[in-house]
Amino acid sequence: MSASTIFFTGFPGFLGTELLPRVLTRDPSTEAVCLVQERFLSSAEERVVALVGASPELEGRIRLVAGDITQARLGLGPQYDEIASVTSSVYHLAAVYDLSVSSDVGMAINVNGTRHVCDFAAKCSNLERLHYVSTSYVSGRHAGIFREDDLVKPGQKFNNYYEKTKHLAELLVRERMADGLPATIYRPSVVAGDSHTGDTQKLDGAYFVIRWVLKQPGSVAVVPVLGDPSVVRFNMIPRDVVVDAITELSGRAETDGSCYAIADPEPLTIDQLLSQIATASGKRLIKVRLPFSVAKSAMGNIPGVASIMGMPPDAANYFVHPTHYDTRNTTDALGDKNLLDWNRHAWIQSLVDFTSQNLSMTSSAMI
Repeated sequence: MSASTIFFTGFPGFLGTELLPRVLTRDPSTEAVCLVQERFLSSAEERVVALVGASPELEGRIRLVAGDITQARLGLGPQYDEIASVTSSVYHLAAVYDLSVSSDVGMAINVNGTRHVCDFAAKCSNLERLHYVSTSYVSGRHAGIFREDDLVKPGQKFNNYYEKTKHLAELLVRERMADGLPATIYRPSVVAGDSHTGDTQKLDGAYFVIRWVLKQPGSVAVVPVLGDPSVVRFNMIPRDVVVDAITELSGRAETDGSCYAIADPEPLTIDQLLSQIATASGKRLIKVRLPFSVAKSAMGNIPGVASIMGMPPDAANYFVHPTHYDTRNTTDALGDKNLLDWNRHAWIQSLVDFTSQNLSMTSSAMI
């Protein structure tokens, strides 16, 4: 292995597949060791072949090792110490992104998994930094502005165990940082498809609404609307924007010790989002206002409602989410690169076009 080795979790996931090659191209002498669960090894091998095909300079620079973040010593056995001895950077992306995840699964993967990765990072004698991908939704349902240095707020409540366990995982990382572990935290909001192609690995978030609109026949679609759509904002961001931002920020020494919200500084309101979906789909939307409690109860308790809409009940919370994410650290650090600025109108069109061609795509998480 190279004297400069990146240890990477979350490959071949949605973000990891795109982030890994970008990080490797910064320095041609760097290699990567990717921790992959046994059952995803074949998929990971296929992704490596595809990456090398697109970028031949990556040939021989990506090594896959079978392991599991939920296990002590990451399930690596005798390889653990060998890999730690040459690792200079750790990128921890692996997590369960599932709004319906149980407490036990969320704790095992998001919290204990992060603990084991932090233990590994502390074992690396040549460690420069741990790069940890958290989420904006460590905020829970905080009403108002949530800043990048915020984490624990009075009366904090969470929509689900995904949010709660990611919150606990970030707390753990911050505790290790206070003890001297060099680390940077990145908090994406809802990550959707590529800003140019709309390409994604699963249909969730805004894709739920887009698919619901597209599946209705004719030129008119009925859309349930919760809360006040003229006020509530839906914060989502393209995958390539997230990956480009992390690539840029993780390559700078001065970002050590900081937290960056990689979110839309000016997210669309629900009304604006629906208007753009209507334009992109060529449909007229009829918005039907429903009380939040009634809509969520119907999706969770009336057989067939959630499956007909193609949306899990927990997803409804994000269409009445009360939090605005401050991105000052990110925008200041990125400066004139303007990575948090993209063509929203063209992007929504690409999301609609991609969904129309992939209506049967699953919304299941990779666990």
